[in-house]
Amino acid sequence: MKITFPHMGNTYLPVKAMFDDLGVDVITPPINSKKTLEIGTKYAPEQICLPMKINLGNYIQSIEKGADTIVVTGSCGPCRYGYFMEVEREILKDLGYEVEIISLEAPDGDIKEFYNRVSQMLETKNIFKIVKTFKNAFGILKKIDEIEEKVLKYRPYEKNKGEIDKIYNHLIDQLRKSTGSKEMLQYIKEAEKNFMNVALEKRQDVLKVGIIGEIYTIIEDFSNIDIGKKLNNLGVEVHKSHSTSGWVLEHLFYESIGRSREKDIRKAAAPYVKTMVGGHGRETVGNAILYAKEGYDGLIHIMPFTCMPEIVAMSILPKIQNDYHIPILTLIIDEMTGEAGYITRLEAYIDLLRNRRDKFQNEKMLSWS
Repeated sequence: MKITFPHMGNTYLPVKAMFDDLGVDVITPPINSKKTLEIGTKYAPEQICLPMKINLGNYIQSIEKGADTIVVTGSCGPCRYGYFMEVEREILKDLGYEVEIISLEAPDGDIKEFYNRVSQMLETKNIFKIVKTFKNAFGILKKIDEIEEKVLKYRPYEKNKGEIDKIYNHLIDQLRKSTGSKEMLQYIKEAEKNFMNVALEKRQDVLKVGIIGEIYTIIEDFSNIDIGKKLNNLGVEVHKSHSTSGWVLEHLFYESIGRSREKDIRKAAAPYVKTMVGGHGRETVGNAILYAKEGYDGLIHIMPFTCMPEIVAMSILPKIQNDYHIPILTLIIDEMTGEAGYITRLEAYIDLLRNRRDKFQNEKMLSWS
């Protein structure tokens, strides 16, 4: 058995470490690229959302490298992600690829059933070894997410431009080449020390922008044309509302024991959307309100073209913009998205936020006088 999986941000690194520790052959799909998207777009249904097209490209590239088993996470509710696996299975079959697809549905309180699904792809049935391996992999995932969050927060303040990128890129390169969780954790520990030595400077002109929307297009930088770095280069501190480690904690742990860490988000969204609308539609609304209350200068809503839950959220965001006096820019992403036009919209939006802040500060000074 040679296992592969879809690409989403740097999630492939802890997944690879987990399979390495369990002695499973793994084929890591090539980093997402135009070629990946071209392959997926060629064979996927025309009106399906961007994540499926990229995922399909991931699978075909991995199968051609020798993969015979695909592992994916499941979904529920009115979001087409829950149908990806079955549609992809039929497409791959029509193309002549004989592969097994294993879906790791969220346990929903049934830990034993979740264990049975996981054990399908493992030679070992030792539950203690499996739990320990999962714990180590999650530790790597959480550390990487924390580092990414710091990069997006502190990059606009660095004294020596490019220093943070140099440390971060070197870390990712080391993790790609490493084998197993022990080696990865050692590299992460070294990188954390290096980040602590980065010289920062105080800047009053840096804006704070929150990224809200569909989880895949937020986390996978290829799909959002690396929006975090582009905003950092425009002098903007960035915070993303979703992370893979957050999703794992919420859906594979807290919800499985009947609890939720997203109560505050759902409570914030309740005046506008009281029920689940699929995907992360309700969370988009709730996070928009929480960011506004935290004093963020603006919000950028990212969504794949035709994403149903985010279309619902998008229809509500103008009301939130008016009620909380926070500018919100929506970017709809698909395979036709052009980077030049995308950057122009970002630059115009950041200019608007900066002028808005300056106007507010000037009015405050005049009022004080």
